[in-house]
Amino acid sequence: MKVAILGGTGLLGKTLVPAWSGDEVIGLGSGDVDIRDPGKVREVVNAIRPDWIVLAAAYTDVDGCESNPELAFSVNRDGAVNVADAAKQAGARLLFLSSDYVFDGRKTSPYETDDPRNPQSIYGRSKAEAELRLLEVLPDCCVARTSWLFGVGGKCFPDTILKLAANLPALDVVNDQRGCPTYAADLAAAIIQLCRANASGIVHATNSGDCTWFEFAREIIRVSGLRTEVRPVNSAQMARPAPRPAYSVLSPKSLLRFGITLPTWQDALRRYLHERG
Repeated sequence: MKVAILGGTGLLGKTLVPAWSGDEVIGLGSGDVDIRDPGKVREVVNAIRPDWIVLAAAYTDVDGCESNPELAFSVNRDGAVNVADAAKQAGARLLFLSSDYVFDGRKTSPYETDDPRNPQSIYGRSKAEAELRLLEVLPDCCVARTSWLFGVGGKCFPDTILKLAANLPALDVVNDQRGCPTYAADLAAAIIQLCRANASGIVHATNSGDCTWFEFAREIIRVSGLRTEVRPVNSAQMARPAPRPAYSVLSPKSLLRFGITLPTWQDALRRYLHERG
């Protein structure tokens, strides 16, 4: 099998490319192909002729999307459609990475794949609209929603907490947003299995269990053996440009249908800290 990974230099891509063994894998960054350019996308896809395209390229700065909506939609929605069009023309399968931010966060039980989309932020809207367009262009594409991604080699929540804790005696972290931390290495393993299973439709792929950002930060500090105090605050006290879902836990049922289970986020965090060194 030949696989093209768009977004190969991002947080997920840097883990996914080397983790994928036994197949021919080509990782491409924005310097190789700007997904906003449909002609370039077609050219690259036609040159590679992949069996699968994994689209991990995105504008993921959630707050930045609020002040740059045109960029958000041009990359996250229109760029994704460009890739889907090229995949359809080349006869390639497509796996698209989406987000828990397509939901409004008003549920109090895990979101299923068929729950209605109701994004509250520009980033969430750009991802939700991309999902709808992609499923029109390629009805058999796979939309893999994930959440709270962390990993080595890029900006992520644990890395930020550890850097702040190195210089501050106490940290204030929001305790009224609940979701599923997801380790890039575990998500990469799930993506590989989904492609090999010829998956289609919407799948939720996160580590097992859920927590608030405060609980996540407290565990990061505890496992790292640091003495920094972590204090719970509410979202209003830590106002951000983009609204975040208060609850965006994703149900694992869709992943279990493919026989895939991911470790707990606590186990993933320990492995991340070991890998980070």
